[in-house]
Amino acid sequence: MEKYEDWSEVYPRPQLRRDSFLPLTKGWKRNGKALRVPWEHTTEKHMVYELSFDLPEEYARIVRTYAGMREKRILLHFGAVDQVCSLTVNGQAVGSHAGGYLPFSFDVTELLKERENRLVLTVADTLDKSYGYGKQSRRPHGMWYTQVSGIWQPVWLEAVPAKGRVERLKITPDLAGIDLEIETEAAAGGIRGTLPGEPVRYEALVEVLDAKESVILQREEALKDRIRIRLDPEQPHLWMPEDPYLYGLRIRTRRLRASKEAQEAGEDIADTVMSYFALRTVTLERRGRHLHPCLNGKAIFLNGVLDQGYFEDGFYLPADPREYRRDILRMKEMGFNLLRKHLKIEPEVFYYECDRQGMLVLQDMVSSGHYSFLFETALPTLISKTRTFRPLPKIAPRRHRIFLREMKGTMDLLYNHPCIVGYTIFNEGWGQFRADRLYDRGKQYDPTRFYDSTSGWFRGERSDVRSEHIYFRNEVLPPAPADQFLLLSECGGYSRPVPGHMTKVRRRYGYGRTDSEEALTRRIAEMYEEMVLPSIANGLSGVVLTQLSDVESEINGLYTFDRAVCKVNAGKLRELAERVYAAAAEAASENMET
Repeated sequence: MEKYEDWSEVYPRPQLRRDSFLPLTKGWKRNGKALRVPWEHTTEKHMVYELSFDLPEEYARIVRTYAGMREKRILLHFGAVDQVCSLTVNGQAVGSHAGGYLPFSFDVTELLKERENRLVLTVADTLDKSYGYGKQSRRPHGMWYTQVSGIWQPVWLEAVPAKGRVERLKITPDLAGIDLEIETEAAAGGIRGTLPGEPVRYEALVEVLDAKESVILQREEALKDRIRIRLDPEQPHLWMPEDPYLYGLRIRTRRLRASKEAQEAGEDIADTVMSYFALRTVTLERRGRHLHPCLNGKAIFLNGVLDQGYFEDGFYLPADPREYRRDILRMKEMGFNLLRKHLKIEPEVFYYECDRQGMLVLQDMVSSGHYSFLFETALPTLISKTRTFRPLPKIAPRRHRIFLREMKGTMDLLYNHPCIVGYTIFNEGWGQFRADRLYDRGKQYDPTRFYDSTSGWFRGERSDVRSEHIYFRNEVLPPAPADQFLLLSECGGYSRPVPGHMTKVRRRYGYGRTDSEEALTRRIAEMYEEMVLPSIANGLSGVVLTQLSDVESEINGLYTFDRAVCKVNAGKLRELAERVYAAAAEAASENMET
């Protein structure tokens, strides 16, 4: 996984890996034009993707086997397709999917042939705002960016056991070990076309691996639809941003009625999946007068940047997947320990790299619904009285259902990633509805993270965070409420144009202009000096600076859109971060003493 150079080498699901991975990146046509997936960008409303291919021998053998005797199935996976799509394989309808950010898959075993297979994926993207759409716009300008349509994440085939298959893992860590839940195919009622005769009994062999891939803990359990296991490694090694230690996890299922000869030859193994986990906790704890986010029981200051996840070469994802790692390391070099992933869900390789590199992530839910610049942005930014209340439009039942489904899907997808420390439900009122109820739903579903229910303004009563967005001015924040920690979740955003590294648009966008590396660094330092550092005594526990990179006409990044130029003095920002961490640690210590 660490050695990939293009998307064909990236295993798209790093927390449930199998050897039978067949990427489908080459040979596609979109509306008759040849291309590679996933990263070639389009804005078309209606698309027909076509792919013709032959199966390699491993897969052809499955297709040749008589249906009633097949021990394996073939799944077709899509990382994400924006926005509504339907699939046929060799002229037969398979299924459909709606929503542009979450993965889905189909069992296509019965429809495939050894040679000359033809996939046809029909996609429509009318930018239906009942679904999450984030910053996408048909008229990109300012903080709204070019629409993304069609296949924009990896597509791949996978051969899986028909019986005894691991479907899903749920990993809940603490400081001593993990509670592991293994879900198998039996939970879905079984799969057609499995071996006839008496049911075959299976067991699961679960192994924990250290960083050198040596087995340090082993458990055996009878296989059923859901297995719950407690795993406590000796001398637990905790995960922290400065020491992001990951344990390996290997799960093998095997048939118990296999012959001794079959067992010795390894033929009793039904499924083998690889995963990983970290030992860490995210809690909210009081230190004297104020509540603080804590990592592994220790108060931590969240020094972050807003990460939109746009790239000049591939646009909605980088042409080179290693660019995710580079972005993370660029921000760590400046002293940041958190990325706020803004109104977008990335391919899982991004979160995997955050896990590996020790970068915390505050994940936004992808916004849906109508947006009003006047009510959602202009008035709340300029007039403080409008920041606490506005009449919210009545939500359509359809969008309500879709948002709940996509919120749960986001949390399912990211639950096992240790980098995820919190979720933002709504941002600046965009599509906001029943925020208090959704906070309660989130806490019930995943109580291991904190929730910023209403980032910026239009706050309700239920949130772990007092969340503020402050642009165009520096001010000391008032003391945090007794039951929330204080987060400056957007600020800064000073623009600096870099000729030769900007997209060709008439109007540039930012929150205060600078004209040099020195000037931009000075403006950011002034913001920290005048607003962030003085507010720490009032319980400020985090800051999110706008933003990691320029995006199209928005030129307020720390890097240019093409990542070719660092627009600030990285060393001075790191020195500033160290001052912030020291001040926050001192404030937490003083509060403890009082």
